[in-house]
Amino acid sequence: MKTPNALQADVIMVGAGPAGIAALQPLLAAGRSVIWIDQAGQAGGQIWRAGVAQPWAKQLAVLLPHSGLRRLFGHAVIDAERPSEGSYRLRLQNLAEPTAAALLVQAPQLLLALGARERFLPFPGWTLPGVSGAGGLQALVKSGWPVAGQRVVLAGSGPLLLAAADSARAAGAHITLVAEQVSRRALAGFAARLTPAKAAQAAGLAWRLRATPYRSGSWVVRALGQQRLEGVVLSNGRTQWELPCEALGVAYGLLPNTELAELLGCRIEAGAIDVDATLQTSLPGVYAAGECTGIGGVDKALIEGQLVARALLGQSATPALRRQKAHAERFAKTLAATFKLRPELLTLADAKTIICRCEDVTLAELKGQRSWRDAKLQTRCGMGACQGRICGPITQTMLGWPEAQSGRGGRAPLQPTPLACLLDE
Repeated sequence: MKTPNALQADVIMVGAGPAGIAALQPLLAAGRSVIWIDQAGQAGGQIWRAGVAQPWAKQLAVLLPHSGLRRLFGHAVIDAERPSEGSYRLRLQNLAEPTAAALLVQAPQLLLALGARERFLPFPGWTLPGVSGAGGLQALVKSGWPVAGQRVVLAGSGPLLLAAADSARAAGAHITLVAEQVSRRALAGFAARLTPAKAAQAAGLAWRLRATPYRSGSWVVRALGQQRLEGVVLSNGRTQWELPCEALGVAYGLLPNTELAELLGCRIEAGAIDVDATLQTSLPGVYAAGECTGIGGVDKALIEGQLVARALLGQSATPALRRQKAHAERFAKTLAATFKLRPELLTLADAKTIICRCEDVTLAELKGQRSWRDAKLQTRCGMGACQGRICGPITQTMLGWPEAQSGRGGRAPLQPTPLACLLDE
């Protein structure tokens, strides 16, 4: 059943990062009409927000004017439903005109390329101005945030630390330290498993950061300052020391974005959208690709984007793509095993440490609750603007509340929304 006032297409793609970009050309070439949705104003996702990498940028420039493509960038999905068998309908909010009426889109097939968000672990002072996720710091720098001359510390775990440090360095920041919580031995083992192409990328990054102090087996235990960040205290498990800085970027890995999939009723496994060999979810006609199916990096997203396009067209995967996907999955497992978080990081927060930043709920207040539901009812934890996307995973990790893993639990609206977007005209 078609909704009269809804825009119609053969496929709705949600997400304009690498997975969505890779899926676009095969769909349009096969004559499929596509509605492409993303909250950002342009394609690229978080990783390519400063510009899509080649050769994809060249391909994208050719595809964007295609008559079969309807771009709805700058729009957020706030609700989704299945009005009839073989049909899915999404309600969108125009982020440039938030009080405008919602826009409805409908199609028999959905591609969820929802990406991921940063994972946070609290420590005393982590809410001070000047403290951010490493990915958030990198995004700010790429958007023109002035960091020239500032002393910047990057701490946490994973390749994102070095990428963020490189971006800040190129913008004129003084990187006083990159602190990686993983041991030197684990890092050496990871480097030995890199492909020649990835090893070359790592070598280039290391060369650009050759003057940057780097310490493995070290982590931030608290941020110092009154009104804003003034410095950090670091530890290697044996000693602690202070380091002055004006900015701190912390990286503890990524979490798949699954809220829209949950709202639709897709099965979630291990915090990611569960898909079969063809990348179809537990719902017919709904597919997923990229970081939302499991964290694995840009190569995995590009490969899955190409694979999912073939699945949407009823085509089987080529042997080459299957081999590439298997390799990407092995790399993802190696990445997760190498940068597994040490247990000390889960015990840094003290009783006064704020866990829910939106509602100023402390760890002491949460320890008196029995579950995520009780915490929301008694303390308003998870009821703020982020809708539990930050504090939900934190409480799941630190307090063992499994229902808090995704934060929201897949209920509409998916983000704070004006009433005008929720009312049918």
